Amino acid sequence: MRKGKGPICLFSRPTLRPSRSKVLLIEGRGANMAAGWWFWCVSVTVAVALLIVCDVPSVSAQRKKEMVLSEKVSQLMEWTNKRPVIRMNGDKFRRLVKAPPRNYSVIVMFTALQLHRQCVVCKQADEEFQILANSWRYSSAFTNRIFFAMVDFDEGSDVFQMLNMNSAPTFINFPAKGKPKRGDTYELQVRGFSAEQIARWIADRTDVNIRVIRPPNYAGPLMLGLLLAVIGGLVYLRRSNMEFLFNKTGWAFAALCFVLAMTSGQMWNHIRGPPYAHKNPHTGHVNYIHGSSQAQFVAETHIVLLFNGGVTLGMVLLCEAATSDMDIGKRKIMCVAGIGLVVLFFSWMLSIFRSKYHGYPYSFLMS
Repeated sequence: MRKGKGPICLFSRPTLRPSRSKVLLIEGRGANMAAGWWFWCVSVTVAVALLIVCDVPSVSAQRKKEMVLSEKVSQLMEWTNKRPVIRMNGDKFRRLVKAPPRNYSVIVMFTALQLHRQCVVCKQADEEFQILANSWRYSSAFTNRIFFAMVDFDEGSDVFQMLNMNSAPTFINFPAKGKPKRGDTYELQVRGFSAEQIARWIADRTDVNIRVIRPPNYAGPLMLGLLLAVIGGLVYLRRSNMEFLFNKTGWAFAALCFVLAMTSGQMWNHIRGPPYAHKNPHTGHVNYIHGSSQAQFVAETHIVLLFNGGVTLGMVLLCEAATSDMDIGKRKIMCVAGIGLVVLFFSWMLSIFRSKYHGYPYSFLMS
């Protein structure tokens, strides 16, 4: 040990002091971390504020949309309670049918009911449309999912121009979402305009089933009662001689009338309810023969019935000319008349067939 000195520890180390550059580096890192934290807090705050500011207009717009929709539904319900078929002009159509928002479907009939339009089909279709709308309005399943409306050409010609529509009547379904598709236009010439057929089409397009309830019609029972009364009276008057019940000619005539009625398409008219004829609202031309093989008019069945009757009469004359005991002169006249009737009416019948089945290659005289 050295004199005047204390003991020396061989394992002790001198105290280390950080240099000034290291202190500055540590302080700089702390400052950067503080700045980054402050920037992150400011960014989050700004983002939240922007979300709040942006969400306020969307909530307001949604509330406004719901208010507009509620007003439209309330207005339609009020009008429907007064009249099941709502009459619309251009402004009402654009506001309640075309413009969003809309959570309901609208079945619109475009028609021309004014007398100077002379649209007989429009009046018949309107009667069926009114029956259908009344059936829906007074049914237990009535809701605000679907409404019935009508646009007359003289009250909303701008709507016809907007939709590029040039014929009436026409039925279109405007669905709750989106624009009408091809199937949303009712095929009037194929299905007819009976209320039952339109109800089936509505069920296909909207899933709303409407049970058609027609007002009581006493014409059928009255006519049946009158017919039975006439038959009963004839039987009572001829009760002493009932040979007329075994008259072959009478039964043959009755059977022939029934066959002609069925082959002309009367049953198809009863089921489908087609219009009597079609009048073009622009040209005024009336069509009595439907241009498609998938449909027909009532007038067409009457024409076919007449032509079939003419052919049948000609065949009867030919048979009588060949089998009767009359003199030869009368038989020749009957034969010529029978041939003339068969040729004439069969030729006209074939012309109708060719007009409906386009491309049919064969013809006969005037066909």
